[in-house]
Amino acid sequence: MTTPTRGELDAQLPDAARAWLDDALAEAGRHATETPPAAPPPYAAPLWELRFAAAGRHCGRDHADAVRTLLLAEACADTATLTRLYHQGTAAERRAVLLALHPLLQSPAALPLVEDALRTNDTRLVAAAVGPYAAAHLDSHSWRHAVLKCLFTGVPVDAVAGLRSRAAGDTELARMLADYAAERTAAGRDVPPDLNRVLTLTGEQSEES
Repeated sequence: MTTPTRGELDAQLPDAARAWLDDALAEAGRHATETPPAAPPPYAAPLWELRFAAAGRHCGRDHADAVRTLLLAEACADTATLTRLYHQGTAAERRAVLLALHPLLQSPAALPLVEDALRTNDTRLVAAAVGPYAAAHLDSHSWRHAVLKCLFTGVPVDAVAGLRSRAAGDTELARMLADYAAERTAAGRDVPPDLNRVLTLTGEQSEES
């Protein structure tokens, strides 16, 4: 998924939503420049985090991912903040956190969030979890299972960042794919077309080829 830039987003939002976003980004920016950033008081969240949660209501569900990722970037959200927002948030808020991981974090510290999303059957979370952050930080075993999770749940493998480079020459992935295809065939079920696409990327050929 390509997140719109601020300029692209402004062009798509009505006046009231743009004004709300201006205020929300300003609040997130103020939070980021506090030295050190203020900790939320007990049982309360910083104002920018409340705006993060309210993004869909004020800017529309179609723009909520982009608005939330902009807020996370403007606030310079760290691993602890991202983790809290993920675990306290709705599925839509969790998706935004996953989409923001790669530009915000250089370390694998947030991999538990990716792993949690991959344990769900929510296709929007799974698709967000297999983005560039996963490509950069998931180990080979976990990454292979993430590819299979996409096939299990019907998430298009185009969502898997770095698929071509990581699948190339991966004989273990090829074996797992062949086993999965054999299981589907034995059960009289269709083999997902994406499976053969990934198998081809490994350098192996499907039995149908």
